[in-house]
Amino acid sequence: MRIVIATDAWSPQVNGVVNSLRNTRDALRDMGHEVLMVTPEGCRTIPCPTYPEIRLALFQGRRFQKLLDAFGPDHVHIATEGTIGLTMHRVCRRRGIHFTTAYHTQFPEYVRARVPIPVSVTARLLRWFHGKAVQTLVPTQAIKALLESRGFSNVVIWSRGVNTELFRPDNPHRYDLPRPIWVYVGRVSVEKNIELLLGLDLPGSKVIIGDGPDRDRLAARHPDCHFLGYRFGEELASHIAGGDAFVFPSKTDTFGLVMLEAMACGLPVAALPVTGPIDVVRNGETGILDEDLASACHAALKLDGATCRQYAESRSWARSTEQFYSHLARTSPPADDAELRAES
Repeated sequence: MRIVIATDAWSPQVNGVVNSLRNTRDALRDMGHEVLMVTPEGCRTIPCPTYPEIRLALFQGRRFQKLLDAFGPDHVHIATEGTIGLTMHRVCRRRGIHFTTAYHTQFPEYVRARVPIPVSVTARLLRWFHGKAVQTLVPTQAIKALLESRGFSNVVIWSRGVNTELFRPDNPHRYDLPRPIWVYVGRVSVEKNIELLLGLDLPGSKVIIGDGPDRDRLAARHPDCHFLGYRFGEELASHIAGGDAFVFPSKTDTFGLVMLEAMACGLPVAALPVTGPIDVVRNGETGILDEDLASACHAALKLDGATCRQYAESRSWARSTEQFYSHLARTSPPADDAELRAES
């Protein structure tokens, strides 16, 4: 199958959406499919307001039409709701091309954390965007239920995987810090609720891996916390494995891939009982979910790292991608229809 994946989130951005799409692309190619990534690379772009790491592509309609003509896709998957997603959305609708979408981000809640726009307004816009798709892929049952309560239809589950060869417990970083070490990995910004973690009265050391617009302000306010900036690949995995527990304070994530990566490194997770953690964490086995995050942290230290690792090993990218592909295969038009569109 020839598959187009259109996304505003791509390298050099560092986030779970990019990681998920890159791993899915690689697994699809391993399965023998041709995959064309339509990303901000090579496009005229401007920085996204309040999130400058994301580049918004401009005036790409004709280019996308030419790409589709040349590639002749059997299916188009629109992964994000930014300018690339909107443009591909419009091109597909005008040309009668079937497409699926994905809901990676709690976009209404993200917007509300930055500007005073009601969640209901943004949710209405997203309902229109995803309502034009044959199916909308979401990572968890909780997000599926949330979207259906907001009037979304044709919502199906596409779970996520983890690279257990990279993220493993046998190569821990040797921190020269008081223990226990509480590890956070992610964007340092308001929607991640990271100030909740930074303000907790916990023994040991808090290690913050990642960057974002609030890093300088928060580092100045919390000089006792250790802000390391970005780490990648083996170095990232080693820094996670060197901790004692992984803390996930976010209330706005749809999944939280970093929690699986931490479990693969043998770290239990402490998180709030909200969308994302409630589907990723086995409460009392691979982590602790509690409205009192400090209590969750203390309780997580008592859990068995081997159990966390075993759970992560059952969540492969190959299995995740087979699920992704099954949705595409069910929604794609017959091959001769795709060929007729490519010739028109």
